[in-house]
Amino acid sequence: MEESQENGMESPESIEDQEKMAQIDLTEFEKNSSFNTFVESTIPQICKDEPCCFGIDEAGRGPVLGPMVYGTSFCPVSWKKELGELGFADSKTLNEEQREALMKKIQDSSDKMGYKIEILSPNYIANSMLRRTKYSLNAVSMDSAIGLLRRALADGVMVKEVFVDTVGDANKYQAKLQALFPDIEITVTPKADAKFPIVSAASICAKVTRDRVIHGWAFIEGSVVKSDNYGSGYPSDPSTKKWLVDNVDPVFGFPQFVRFSWSTAALILDDHAFPVQWEDDDEEDEVAKGSASLLSFFAPKKADPREKKHQFFNERNLTQVTTL
Repeated sequence: MEESQENGMESPESIEDQEKMAQIDLTEFEKNSSFNTFVESTIPQICKDEPCCFGIDEAGRGPVLGPMVYGTSFCPVSWKKELGELGFADSKTLNEEQREALMKKIQDSSDKMGYKIEILSPNYIANSMLRRTKYSLNAVSMDSAIGLLRRALADGVMVKEVFVDTVGDANKYQAKLQALFPDIEITVTPKADAKFPIVSAASICAKVTRDRVIHGWAFIEGSVVKSDNYGSGYPSDPSTKKWLVDNVDPVFGFPQFVRFSWSTAALILDDHAFPVQWEDDDEEDEVAKGSASLLSFFAPKKADPREKKHQFFNERNLTQVTTL
């Protein structure tokens, strides 16, 4: 999803301005921005009593800076017409003031609408993508969406139909969701946020929350961070690249605000940080030179197996004695 300059938000100057804004409690995330955090509304009773439509969308998939945020919104199917009249649209076609106003409408409609949001920290995203076993950003995204839907169901929301903005191949994603939730009508499609008001509402929840997180980001690294003029946060932005270069530590790397798994960040680390030699790199070099491969250790040995001590004795450092 395309996003505008993210660090250009201004704090509301008056109590009156603050009262016009939606209330989003980011306390838990601000305590430790290394971990993911859920932000959730109360569940309207009508959403437990009547079949509901459920929208899923994200904000901040592409940037090298900041979290990715998954948002969901839900309301009774019988309230779809009223939902459309609230004026929801794809969040990237709206300015910040319009998004804030729509988020406030969602909260003011708390007797009919609810939402669940997950803030996926930059640290979590980067660590996930650098796992030894492949865990792509698409997989991270899908798991977040699935987890949010499961949380809603566990809280008693009577979900009848789900609309999702696609990640990867829409047909494969829809088949995956349908297999997990066979009793729910699933629709996965590109540009779902522009097609379905309930997905537009989810998009608003995700984007407004991400904007708040970005604006209020507290750098735990303190004075080490030289500035907060980081541009849009996208890898192609010269201001973002300059900020990354200016704020890379040659030993400790980047602040936790950075998704260090992004190639943009990795290249800057290669150029501006001290080189690191990992032990497994040495092992790979030795194998390349002709050393025995790991598989060779599982090959039959010529030694008499009767002379080989059982693992029980090895673990306890027990040795055989011949005299007492």
